[in-house]
Amino acid sequence: MDVVSETDRNPTHPTHPTDVSVLGLGAMGSALASALLDAGRSVTVWNRTPGRATDLVGRGADAAHSAQEAVLASPVIIACLLKRSSVEETLDPVAGELRGRTLVNVTTTTPNESRELAAWAAEHGIDYLDGAIMAVPSMIGSRSGQIFYSGSRAAYEALLPMLEVWATSEFHGEDAGRASLVDLAMLSGMYQMFTGFFHGAAMVAAMGMSASEFATRQAPFLAAMTEELGSYAKVIDGGDYTVASQQSLDFSDLTHIVRASEEEGVDPAPIAGVQALISGQIAAGHGAEGFARLYESLANR
Repeated sequence: MDVVSETDRNPTHPTHPTDVSVLGLGAMGSALASALLDAGRSVTVWNRTPGRATDLVGRGADAAHSAQEAVLASPVIIACLLKRSSVEETLDPVAGELRGRTLVNVTTTTPNESRELAAWAAEHGIDYLDGAIMAVPSMIGSRSGQIFYSGSRAAYEALLPMLEVWATSEFHGEDAGRASLVDLAMLSGMYQMFTGFFHGAAMVAAMGMSASEFATRQAPFLAAMTEELGSYAKVIDGGDYTVASQQSLDFSDLTHIVRASEEEGVDPAPIAGVQALISGQIAAGHGAEGFARLYESLANR
């Protein structure tokens, strides 16, 4: 079944004047709408706070005066809002108008929140696709970013030509929470890397080194270290932390970094958290095993 039909499957609704409606015109929502316009799509836009649609309207978008008007304008609705509660506040009152349409929700939500939204959509006869954007607004339209999707396979396959306008697309299955899970797991690594950099910059600030100067040293080092991720992954997937050529947990004791932080008056919390994981594994008798064994302290087994 084509989810992007020219007329609504619900005969009580009028013919759609535009291909797609975008609800939410923050930086990301505006970028999504802009890329669709660049690709020749007809677009209706709506934002809770008036005034954000001016530039898009100047480029050919139709501005809706209400969420209801925006939903009625198109067979495909893109929700790019602040958080899960924003999605509920915006869409609950127009659930009837959404029936028979396809909803692509790219608002950041947890996996369970995505599943709950998918269940809500199913109850109201709405085809639901969840999207997790691994890109900043400037990357939309350049295909340098990624967007993960999960939920309705039929919607994903039918909309793929449109979705590919924004970024490289990946479908992660019909469990609507899977795209969010992959997205947030990747962001976890990113934010912890950034925090590690902030911690290191705070340490060397004691000797007068600027954060910019430290970054010139840290960036290439971190880039080189990411080459080790594949090796660690093989060990984790193999489940044997005693294989040769691994740095042992005993050797990986980081208390000297913790002490150095404290000596310089810097909060050691980021590195102290890693040391706590190391200490826990050593106390459990795994000190001779590889550093990758920290995965076992974190995994839901």
